[in-house]
Amino acid sequence: MDYTHIFFQAFIYLLATVITVPIAKKIGLGAVLGYLIAGIIIGPFVLGLVGNNTDSVMHIAEFGVVMMLFLVGLELRPAMLWELRKPLLFTGGLQVILTIGVITLIAKFFGLSNASAIAIGMIFTSSSTAIVLQMLNEKGWIKLEAGSTIFAVLLFQDIAVIPMLSLFPLLSNKVSNLDGNSLSGIKQTILIFSLIAAIILSGKYLVRPIFKFIASSKLHEAFTALALLLVIGISLAMQYVGLSPALGAFLAGVVLAESEYRHELEADIQPFKGLLLGLFFISVGSNINFLLISQHLALIMSLVLLLVVTKFLVLFILGNIFKKQLRDNLMTSMILAQGGEFCFVLLSYATKEEVLSSNLSKELVAVVALSMLITPLVMLFYEKAIEPYLSKAQLNQESDVVGQENPVIIAGFGRFGQIIGRLMLANKIGTTVLDIDANQVENVRKFGFKVFFGDAKRIEVLNTAGLSHAKVLVLAIDDSEAALQIAGIVHTTYPNIKILMRVHSRTHVYDAIKKGISFENIYRETFDSALNMATNTLTALGFEENIANNLTVKFKQTDEESLLKMTNLYDGKITDDYISEVKKTMGDYITQSENHNKELEEILTADLETMDK
Repeated sequence: MDYTHIFFQAFIYLLATVITVPIAKKIGLGAVLGYLIAGIIIGPFVLGLVGNNTDSVMHIAEFGVVMMLFLVGLELRPAMLWELRKPLLFTGGLQVILTIGVITLIAKFFGLSNASAIAIGMIFTSSSTAIVLQMLNEKGWIKLEAGSTIFAVLLFQDIAVIPMLSLFPLLSNKVSNLDGNSLSGIKQTILIFSLIAAIILSGKYLVRPIFKFIASSKLHEAFTALALLLVIGISLAMQYVGLSPALGAFLAGVVLAESEYRHELEADIQPFKGLLLGLFFISVGSNINFLLISQHLALIMSLVLLLVVTKFLVLFILGNIFKKQLRDNLMTSMILAQGGEFCFVLLSYATKEEVLSSNLSKELVAVVALSMLITPLVMLFYEKAIEPYLSKAQLNQESDVVGQENPVIIAGFGRFGQIIGRLMLANKIGTTVLDIDANQVENVRKFGFKVFFGDAKRIEVLNTAGLSHAKVLVLAIDDSEAALQIAGIVHTTYPNIKILMRVHSRTHVYDAIKKGISFENIYRETFDSALNMATNTLTALGFEENIANNLTVKFKQTDEESLLKMTNLYDGKITDDYISEVKKTMGDYITQSENHNKELEEILTADLETMDK
């Protein structure tokens, strides 16, 4: 068999992807690291299945980076940029500038030329957008204030790649067009500005009518072909004038960010981007020179440590300057301290433009890859060791609640508690609000809410908040287990206080009832809003409003009856009796639903016959 045949090579790349990447995601390493590991395994330094020459694959795979930048441009809507303007410009901008400056000085210390040192400084500013965003989403950290800051920094880093790509040709003094013919400086400048103007104008006045015409044909494959044609055509044009194809793709994305076809373009480009970008990472992994790493192990590991520590310190110092909470500052600094996928792009381009030597570039590729490989381990250490310690320290922090005597106490002032608090405030009802998240307390105080920092699980904090004078305690915290703990303590200590509590699931309802909380005072957080939406869905389908409301009420009554019936069986664990009773109840419920549907059908039929007469 010819192991260099394109079909065999494609088979190996795809096989490595479908085996390695899902496993890597399953164990928490992430898709990007899965691709890198796949490349390492099939590369010349392990199994040797793809041979020593992967340059041709790399050239094809680099187009995935072009598409990624096109999608980044599509995401840059003015409203989003305005919302993130402060962390984007200050934290993100200063991080890039300071990191370039510090790493450039370090590179100069190692004896590199000015051009090479500046190039390395620019290259190492980038962190892994793919790894970081995946980790934030998986762990739910994207909703935190630190999550917004991290996203803004990543966004600025991605945007900063564009001017960096444009500067590499200047650092190398090498300017060429697609055919390799030299262009004079003046002619090239005119061509560049003319092309950028043409991209902007055609995006606003020419591309949209073409997309509209293609969309009217209702040929999805033609729309996809036009999207690819747009990206490839602009990339070739930018390459012709000696600039990065990624720059053109990014500009095209920005121009079309407010287009009505943005979502369709994203959907069409995403599969190609994902596959080609994955191929790019596999190619990077297969090109990691383990022989080189083994020969210079101490140097490369020292460079990895130096990179991670430098980026961590830059971000941590900036966080202190902007007075970030310690937990947010540590999370941001640790999660962004590695190299990223754009480092590979910039290294590849810098080598092509002869800003960096091939040997140095290979060493730096290894440094970036290893820094990405250790990122999940770093964040695991943060999650298991640092974050619990900081949470415990915050819990032990003294509450700032002063003596209160309001009729209502609200514990938890997130998205749920704020609705209740605003209604109380609007009706001038005295309310004491507690929240354990110091960041949340600080943020909502900016909007004029009087919120105290305090842990509602501590009875002394509740007493200081005026529990003995309160008529109602609203437990609006997101942690149902903590809410149950508080409810048990308060109900035992102050049995006359009415406790209203938010819970997540049916089992939490069972636990709350067993702690003495009245069923009518327990609120499943999504239940009523889902019922409202279900009612509106029925009316949107043509059901009369009173019929839709009756159906919803009947459903709610049946569900609550079932829930109360289950409470006596539930003892905190799933038993055989509990499961069999659930099955029986569900059977009864389904029968009731079928009978009700038949009744509804008869009512509707009768109404239609009446209308016909």
